Amino acid sequence: MKNLSRLLFVALLALSFTTANAQDANNPWAVSLGVNAVDVYPVGEDLPQGDYFDEFFNANDHWNFLPFVSRLAVSRYLSDGFTFTAAGSLNRIDKFGENRNPLTGEETVNRVDDLTYYAVDGAVSYSFQNLLNSNVFDPYLGVGGGYTWVDNIGAGTLNGTLGLRFWVSEKVAIDLQSAYKHSFEDYLPKHFQHSAGVTFKFGGKDTDGDGIYDQDDACPEVAGLEAFNGCPDTDGDGIQDSKDDCPNTPGLAEFNGCPDTDGDGVMDKDDKCPTVTGLKSLMGCPDADGDGVADGDDKCPNEAGPAANNGCPWPDSDGDGILDKDDECPNEAGTAANNGCPEIVTQEVQDQLNEYARTILFDTAKATIKPESAQTLNDIIKILNEYPSAKFQVEGHTDSRGSDSYNMGLSDRRAASVKDYLTANGVDPFRLNSRGFGEERPIASNNTAAGRAQNRRVEINLVKE
Repeated sequence: MKNLSRLLFVALLALSFTTANAQDANNPWAVSLGVNAVDVYPVGEDLPQGDYFDEFFNANDHWNFLPFVSRLAVSRYLSDGFTFTAAGSLNRIDKFGENRNPLTGEETVNRVDDLTYYAVDGAVSYSFQNLLNSNVFDPYLGVGGGYTWVDNIGAGTLNGTLGLRFWVSEKVAIDLQSAYKHSFEDYLPKHFQHSAGVTFKFGGKDTDGDGIYDQDDACPEVAGLEAFNGCPDTDGDGIQDSKDDCPNTPGLAEFNGCPDTDGDGVMDKDDKCPTVTGLKSLMGCPDADGDGVADGDDKCPNEAGPAANNGCPWPDSDGDGILDKDDECPNEAGTAANNGCPEIVTQEVQDQLNEYARTILFDTAKATIKPESAQTLNDIIKILNEYPSAKFQVEGHTDSRGSDSYNMGLSDRRAASVKDYLTANGVDPFRLNSRGFGEERPIASNNTAAGRAQNRRVEINLVKE
């Protein structure tokens, strides 16, 4: 325990010395805790030692170690992959090489009384992690020196180290290391010291003094807030300056930090009426009558009207829904399709429609329209589309031959067939209906062939509302 106290004293002294310069460090510090093993066998000496690296991994016969934390190291990153490390370690030596029976050649572990071992070492190492482009594997080589005491007799050593760290997280690594220590005095044997431990990184530089290390600070030259990774929020509106379009005036996140004084959803810099609640479509200005003309430009602000008339309504003298300015018959109600004038289907037009309709031909006893009636139907469509507001009824008629029910069904189907043709070729279906009358409405005698031919017909008649 006496030696352990010495070790801890030396380690704490080294830690206090290095920490004093922590504010000048440009990268994190690291502390390592672990165990160490001392092996005096494979160092190129005569018995009881052996050749270099002979039985290097024979831990059972040659390694001396203590079953508790026996090594403490503090490291500071220098630059360009170089790190300085100061370490203190404690051990006991009871295995000192091998004895060989000259008669049998049998080798046995050379036992010695428990010798206390403690050392203080410093080394500069180079990491190959960046060369490997790895976030996990961190091999390194080092060179340095130190002072080692065995049974209270000490000597300086020249050390070479080979190590490998496995970074299990950004701040924590498992560290495995072997060091060769070459003594400058005959009374201290050359030896290997192996170690295994856990390394913790900490510390760093804070140029702007905002409490966030430069390596984690998105704005290392300007004091900022932890919530914004070290970047500032000058106006305190919760939006960092780099994302704030108005960094010196508190504003809203939805407007990238710019204000909206009247709360109408239009930020002040784009609002023509920034102190009065208005509409986005009118750049923040109000529209009391909802006609799309801002009150400031509306000559009739309480009566809806078009912008072309300065917000005042156009007159409609005949009340047909067509403004006088667009109405060719402003004093007579009409339809939009007829430019405000009334649509009149004259008797002449009605007669023309039925003249065409009565020539529509069907297959015998069927509702199928014969192809030669196509031109007639197209002429009918042309007339109907000249009166887009008028409604018509397609009527089917038969002669008296056949039963009443048969004739009624046939006439109904033929009327529907004509209606379907017309609506499929451009006539608004809401303007047409169809109905069959069978033999109820003859226009000639059914006693002659000529009369019956006239009675088998289709008519298209205006529906008067």
